[in-house]
Amino acid sequence: MSSLKDDRGYNQGFRPTKALNIRTQRRCDYIISQMDDANNPSEILEIGCGTGELSFMLATKTQKKVLGTDLCVPFIAEAKNRYKLPNLSYIVVDFNFPEQLAERKFDYIVGNGILHHLYCNIDKALINIKKLLKPNGKIVFLEPNLYNPYCYLIFHTTSFFRKWARLEPGEMALTKGEMQKVLQIAGYQSIKIEYKDFLLPDTPAFLVNPIIALGSVLERIPIINYLSQSIFISAKK
Repeated sequence: MSSLKDDRGYNQGFRPTKALNIRTQRRCDYIISQMDDANNPSEILEIGCGTGELSFMLATKTQKKVLGTDLCVPFIAEAKNRYKLPNLSYIVVDFNFPEQLAERKFDYIVGNGILHHLYCNIDKALINIKKLLKPNGKIVFLEPNLYNPYCYLIFHTTSFFRKWARLEPGEMALTKGEMQKVLQIAGYQSIKIEYKDFLLPDTPAFLVNPIIALGSVLERIPIINYLSQSIFISAKK
């Protein structure tokens, strides 16, 4: 896949394709579907916003205040240059040091492929994220599924594939079971974790609609849905 590298040389996303745009739109719609007050004013924090596409979509579709954050300075600079809305802002934040946002509280904290970057400290990260939520606030994260063959290949096999995919040393794809456990330990409530999405960012344009249609069927089949590309996670404070 054609990757988007940060200023450290690690893969933090994918370069634009038709499949990626549709995939991001679908994920944005899923996040919105998990909002309990979709028609009311509230504040959304996106962790690891990259160059800002998802934050922009959320701000456009919901009209809520959205703050996009990332530790990569060039990514945030590009996001600020490309996407301008009165209810949208971007700042540089390293979530290894969440005290940078200690004075802020959010109704929703979301991320697309972010928690697996915090894998080595995920217990502490989830506790810190919870501190940034308002009472009854909610998280929604979309993460790579370790049981997916492609994810298993690059995350859990030899160092050759990890180096080829330019993964950070500590990042690791996640499973439904381990996420259920760490969320419970961190004190989250109303935990929901689903196997979803078979659409990869570099899927050829002519295959996008057939894969979406097939994926919507496979997601409903037990065992088979374990092979989905992602796990979709939501939980309340």
